[in-house]
Amino acid sequence: MFKNPLRKRQYIGSLIGIVIGIIIYIILPQKSAEEYLSIGPANTGHEGLSCNTCHTPAKGTVLQQLQSNISYTFGQRKTSADFGTENVDNEKCLACHDRPNDRHPQYRFSEPKFKDAIAVIDATQCETCHQEHNGVRVALPDANYCINCHSDLKVHKDPLDIPHETLISQGQWSTCLQCHDFHGNHVYLTPEKMKDTIPLSKIQKYLKGGKDPFSEEKKYMPLSEEEWLKLKKEYEE
Repeated sequence: MFKNPLRKRQYIGSLIGIVIGIIIYIILPQKSAEEYLSIGPANTGHEGLSCNTCHTPAKGTVLQQLQSNISYTFGQRKTSADFGTENVDNEKCLACHDRPNDRHPQYRFSEPKFKDAIAVIDATQCETCHQEHNGVRVALPDANYCINCHSDLKVHKDPLDIPHETLISQGQWSTCLQCHDFHGNHVYLTPEKMKDTIPLSKIQKYLKGGKDPFSEEKKYMPLSEEEWLKLKKEYEE
């Protein structure tokens, strides 16, 4: 059939490529294959979510996505286009975790007065602290990030037995989370004596994905995967 050996090898190689492509196209989208596609373990609380809960299909066909990104590369388009799946951004996170009582909502950090803090830690982005696929709650190595905004904190009628001013002067920034839930969503009483605060070791375990030391009771619970997909479907319709 093939007089030229090179043509024969090219033909066989093409067939093998097509077969492998078909197998990948059929197998990888299956839920059972999700663990092989993930770049790391899901963060605490996300273990039961399927990939497409966050990684929703990007708009347009593959060809349209390629054309858009080629145009962006050559300066004919201002922004790049998502390829394959949409980027997981704040909007995706807040679709499940939006809370009207959030003590530190990410949009507030876009205010000009926080520009110096943002240069150190970009709190405008959820993934700065909650970077996914690390198998933890908070991916930051240290719990001393309060220093970036509260170094000049003054507490009127300070109820704490060791004043906040003293803790700040001593650089005890890791003690903040021993009293204060960063997002303010836990239902618990803030202690007034340092001996009654949550031990730092428990806080560190919590940030790494351990048991919640503040309270199992929350003011607002995140949406379940089913609730989120239902809202998404209604929105698209």
